[in-house]
Amino acid sequence: MTPNNDKAKRAGACRPGSSPGRHGPALRAIYPLAYHITWGTYGTRLHGDSRGAVHRSENQFGDPILGRDGDWQSEESNLLRFPLRILTMQQRLFVERTTPTICNRGKWDLIAVAAGSDHVHCVLNAQVEGKDIRKWLKRWLSEAMTEHWPIQPGEVWWAECGSVKWVWHEDYYARVIKYVRDQAMTRFV
Repeated sequence: MTPNNDKAKRAGACRPGSSPGRHGPALRAIYPLAYHITWGTYGTRLHGDSRGAVHRSENQFGDPILGRDGDWQSEESNLLRFPLRILTMQQRLFVERTTPTICNRGKWDLIAVAAGSDHVHCVLNAQVEGKDIRKWLKRWLSEAMTEHWPIQPGEVWWAECGSVKWVWHEDYYARVIKYVRDQAMTRFV
């Protein structure tokens, strides 16, 4: 008899309210200088959009960015379960002001954060996998935002997934920090 894979995955995963920095999977030997984590708001960055996108099944280093495809964009737009989510100025400020507290909760060192109307950028360093950090940032920000701006059951603030770029080199580190800070509405650091 084989163990239930979902149960096995959950056993090694973080539990809500716990700190991913302390209770996550075994630590790696080497982590990047920082992670540049980006995610969008619900429904604002669909495949086929003129800005380009990456498909989950074609997401290896060197794979091309997918270009404009009106049919695909329309198809994805028709799958949306509720209206797309555009952050107001007040919500953007809230994200930028709340993210440092969330990073403290996760035991991550926040370097820069910027919230746009349709996406959020964070640069941080941590001894945890970047995808796990992205998952918890989105969850905890969603909880905090929903306390201030209630949403309907089943609705979400954020799109699925996002981007986690590993920052290995000092020159890229400096550039990405400047890039994010230049977009920020607040200066928390």
